[in-house]
This record gives sequence, structure tokens and C-alpha cells, in this order.
Amino acid sequence: MTASDTAEARAFRAMHHGREAEAPLVLPGPWDAGSARAFADAGFPALATPSAGVSASLGYQDGRIPAEEMFAAVARIVRAVEVPVSADLESGYGLDAKELVERLLETGAVGCNLEDSDPLTKRLADPREQADRLAEVRAEAGDGLVINARIDVFAHGQFEGGADDIERAAEAAIERGRAYAAAGADCIYPIFAPPELLPRLAAAIGAPVNAAAFAPDGPSPAELGRLGAARVTFGPRLFRATMAAARDLAEQLGR
Repeated sequence: MTASDTAEARAFRAMHHGREAEAPLVLPGPWDAGSARAFADAGFPALATPSAGVSASLGYQDGRIPAEEMFAAVARIVRAVEVPVSADLESGYGLDAKELVERLLETGAVGCNLEDSDPLTKRLADPREQADRLAEVRAEAGDGLVINARIDVFAHGQFEGGADDIERAAEAAIERGRAYAAAGADCIYPIFAPPELLPRLAAAIGAPVNAAAFAPDGPSPAELGRLGAARVTFGPRLFRATMAAARDLAEQLGR
């Protein structure tokens, strides 16, 4: 890791603070070098790759891409732009903290998503074990990576039965978020958290919170910022919209 790499990571980390209602950090999700250039040319200050979009662009289902192909794709994206790039590494591909950090830093990325469930079985990790893993990644990376710790209780936590279950999910997300922040995570990502819970989650966790703008008819990034999100990402939404446009174009060509 060079001094310039660390400086870029620090600059990216600083983008997460003091934004929220003023204007959240909006990070489009490129899946290849071309999409990365398009987003960077549009003026976005940083990018965050989506695992589902990268995987689909290479012919894999989400959660089934080999680690070496994901790292190679991230490296191509990083080389294509001059803005910081954060990489979605799912749950880390079974790599120990040292190898995970080394391989990610080799791509030139300055941040990563790490989720607390298995991408195939959807089983949630024990929060203490996940916090320990995040602490190991932080120790290996030092200041050289911005860690976005994804919390999957709203996605895979079996909390779908009504208000009581949503309350249990919120409590679990807060418990995990606090533990992950204490372990060294820079940002906490309670994916699929209902937008109305964002103010509570942000206040209770006490760290920058990432919200997802997956649906075109959902809250805008600005609205999510007003609710307490410091950072907004889109998952595979932009990839899927682009593929839909490509299908429409293909149909027109055949007429």
C-alpha cells in the first residue's frame, strides 16, 4: 500500500461524514470499465461496484462468481477511472482477512462491502463472529480501506410477520451495527431496511449509514439523505435498467 493509496482511502472516508440531509454521498454501481467511465464522466465523486451486477455481466448468478474473476473485474473498473472505487465482496469468498485485504488492495480499490450472511444459504453470521472478522480486516487494512459493513437481518432475518417482527429486525440491526462500528467499520449498511426506520437506525448506531435506492419509484437519494443516510447505493438497479434498454434496442433492430 502506497501513501497515495492511503490518502485516497482517507479522502473517500471523509466523503461519508457530515453529509446526510445536506446531500448524501451518491455512489453509482458500475459493472465494467465502460459503465464506470460513464458514471465518472457524469461527475460522481466515487463509485461502488455491485456484486450482482458484476456477476451477471460475467455470466454468473449473484453469489456464485469465483473470487479471482471478481477481483479481476474490480481491477478493470479501478483502472478505467480516476475516482475512488469501493468493491462489493459479498461475504469475502472464504478468504482470511490478510488475503482478502491483500487481493483487494492489489486491484486499487479503496473500499469494500462485506455482508453478514452467506450469499448462497442466506444464513446470518453470528454478530460477534462477524464483528471479529471485521476487526481483523481493519487490522490488516489500517487506514487503507473504507469498510462498509452490510447487515442482512431485513433481507434474511425471518422478520416478515408484521410490526413486531419489524421491531425485532430493527433491534437486531442496531445491535449488529453498533458491534460492527466498534470493530472498525466506517459505514453500516442495513440493506432493505424500511426508509422510515433510517432516522432511528442512524441515531442508534452512531456511524454513517448506507441506504439502498433499489426501486425507481422509491425514495430518492436526497430523500434518503434527509432520513439519515450518509451514503446511497443502487445495487444491481443500474445494470438491470441498462440491460432492459439493451433488450428494447434489440427488439427495435429486428423490426
